[in-house]
Amino acid sequence: MTRLSLLVVQILNTPNAEMIWQLISYWTSLVTPLIFGLLLQPPLTELSITQPNIVLLMADDLGIGDVGCYGNDTIRTPNIDGLAKEGVKLTQHIAAAPLCTPSRAAFLTGRYPLRSGMDAVNNYRVIFWNGGSGGLPPNETTFAKILQQQGYSTGLIGKWHQGVNCESRNDHCHHPLNHGFDYFYGMPFTLISDCQPTETPEMDRAFRRKLWLSTQVVGLITLTAALGRLTGLISVHWKILTCLAGFSLLFFVSWFSSYGFVRYWNCIMMRNHEVTEQPMVTDRTTSLILRESISFIERNKHKPFLLFLSFLHSHTPLLTTEKFLGRSSHGLYGDNVEEMDWMVGQVLGAIDKEGLKNTTLVYFASDHGGWLERQEGKRQLGGWNGIYRGGKAMGGWEGGIRVPGIFRWPGVLPAGAVIDEPTSLMDIYPTVVHLAGGVLPQDRVIDGRDLMPLLQGTVEHSEHEFLFHYCGIHLHAVRWHQKDSGAIWKAHYVTPIFRPLGAGACYDRGFCPCSGEGVTHHDPPLLFDLSRDPSEAKPLLADTEPHFDTVIEKIGKAIEEHRKTLTPVPEQLSVYNVVWKPWLQPCCGTFPFCWCDKEGDNKLANL
Repeated sequence: MTRLSLLVVQILNTPNAEMIWQLISYWTSLVTPLIFGLLLQPPLTELSITQPNIVLLMADDLGIGDVGCYGNDTIRTPNIDGLAKEGVKLTQHIAAAPLCTPSRAAFLTGRYPLRSGMDAVNNYRVIFWNGGSGGLPPNETTFAKILQQQGYSTGLIGKWHQGVNCESRNDHCHHPLNHGFDYFYGMPFTLISDCQPTETPEMDRAFRRKLWLSTQVVGLITLTAALGRLTGLISVHWKILTCLAGFSLLFFVSWFSSYGFVRYWNCIMMRNHEVTEQPMVTDRTTSLILRESISFIERNKHKPFLLFLSFLHSHTPLLTTEKFLGRSSHGLYGDNVEEMDWMVGQVLGAIDKEGLKNTTLVYFASDHGGWLERQEGKRQLGGWNGIYRGGKAMGGWEGGIRVPGIFRWPGVLPAGAVIDEPTSLMDIYPTVVHLAGGVLPQDRVIDGRDLMPLLQGTVEHSEHEFLFHYCGIHLHAVRWHQKDSGAIWKAHYVTPIFRPLGAGACYDRGFCPCSGEGVTHHDPPLLFDLSRDPSEAKPLLADTEPHFDTVIEKIGKAIEEHRKTLTPVPEQLSVYNVVWKPWLQPCCGTFPFCWCDKEGDNKLANL
């Protein structure tokens, strides 16, 4: 008999054996259900799926070829690369548009931008002014709005570029706070070279030259007529001269009141509805955005939160703090990307510090491809799109729409996984809504698909069979994922004409157009199999590709079905909506005397 058995016998033979036995039975009745309850609990990975924190990191104009884990071996991005090592990397992550405003509208709503009127019907393809009336319509439901209803604290730090006001200076109908964000700090517009006094003005540069030339011509005509009248060489009535002079002055004031003060009208910073800097002080912008992001995490660590950190990097004028200047081998652009990567590391560090790493889904992407044409002399100020053809503003070529896409969620998503299936920035919408326990809107088409089954490896293929690639409102290309064969067919119906001939971009324009004389229409369309030719170097021919006619017919039918789902909506980027309207201009003083610096004494202002 063992020692334990003898001990039990001795206990049972004691005078208080019955009482001891009752105590043992009582505690057994308490402990047994608890043990069974713990054994029946689902694994930790399933528990943590309920309302995780969500941190969305979006770069601006970053090329897929600018990141180390996507093949760049000269620009150092250790923190972004670390996300890929600890999480899932998507190799076919696609933006729904090749420019900021429409791409971000699709990201926020999970819908192709033309469904909300946020894609161009003309050459104005983005929001142009804080004082414009166009923007993300109030009736659109962003993922932030749904997460807000699910009890999340929601914050947007950085770039917005989805409009501000509709009819009055303070209606804020397009503002982030009207689209589900509890807190906003950043630029309601976008970073442009006009924001940096030392840089050459960028906004509408060619149009401004024409306006200035026209002003000089009108002024010269007026001056010539006045001198002729004074010298008696020309018989001109003083009333006509007065009208000419008045017209010259009115013409000048009409355009200079907007374009002459771009830095004051567009380069501003806001905290919620309040303008805090007008114009913005660019030397401290990076520091403030980073500190605001970390502060948001610290303030909301005790409840589920959504942080959308929308970087100003790596959009020109490439605001880069002094400690990062000259650190990369790719000039100012490389310095700027490396600083952004450092900012990513600081945010991840804040998440780790608060013990939130295992309960936080982190996502990193760019809004579209790098801007190939952005050069000054021999300086390349735009990004690099790796092996992919084309770039920013090109709706069809891969370089304009294929972007980095990385997810990290330790314990829930596998580490070091790579997924080659077609996915979209629009997929973030249903993915985060599902994780938050929300329900997708049932009164509209949602084009995104929940990515969690694909990310966790419970399904083999993306739910996307077709993806439609628009340039403005013009359909330029369509992608068909033929899942049974593994082929990824892409048909180009319209492509931009590169200048100079043989170049890989529209260097003569600065942007490739969507329509008109600057594009070529293809009938039959150019066809590529991206699984074999990701660089889109050699179009397939009907004579040599046995599936050519079948593929084109299949894609054609998909286009017909897709167009049946489109309904007319107000055009947010119409000429009327994009022009500057003084009565809509955000102003921190009494218009037109709009200037202030409310961050000068803020402890966040200095590194």
